[in-house]
Amino acid sequence: LGKTLASFLHRRYTGNTIFIPKGRKERSMELRPYQPQDLDAILELFYETVHAVNRRDYSPSQLDAWAPKQPDRDRWAQSLAAHYTVVAVAGGTVAGFADLASDGYFDRLFVHKDFQRQGIATALAGWIEGKARELSLPSVCTEASITARPFFEKRGYRVVQEQRKPHNGQVFVNFVME
Repeated sequence: LGKTLASFLHRRYTGNTIFIPKGRKERSMELRPYQPQDLDAILELFYETVHAVNRRDYSPSQLDAWAPKQPDRDRWAQSLAAHYTVVAVAGGTVAGFADLASDGYFDRLFVHKDFQRQGIATALAGWIEGKARELSLPSVCTEASITARPFFEKRGYRVVQEQRKPHNGQVFVNFVME
């Protein structure tokens, strides 16, 4: 079901508006390619989301190392521009983003802390997986955080390896999944 849904979302909604039920109200969301003017919103979303959503699985010092207050803007801009990056916009707000490297590495998937559990991650992942199929990539692989692992498992990804990865002076447990 996960791959079927991903295919449907990619075919039907790439660059279009998606209506996501939110209780009895519907919220519209647009998936569109990354634009350089999205950088500030993405960096803010990343910082706030990591520090709010991932705090149950990582220590404060790990969160600061993962998402510092002063990120390397040039590195982020280059990475987002070099990858296939999709942005979810809801109500004029950048609600999430995801990116895929040309080798099939599903690099990032983050949804704004105020837009969690609304189907945005599913739509973004569907777009990324559809792009991988469009590019005829043999597989998609990611390094999922402890927090993200259940989401990817529900989509049919499996853990290939648990790893302890050093980053900015901290060691992080995450999972190579495909």
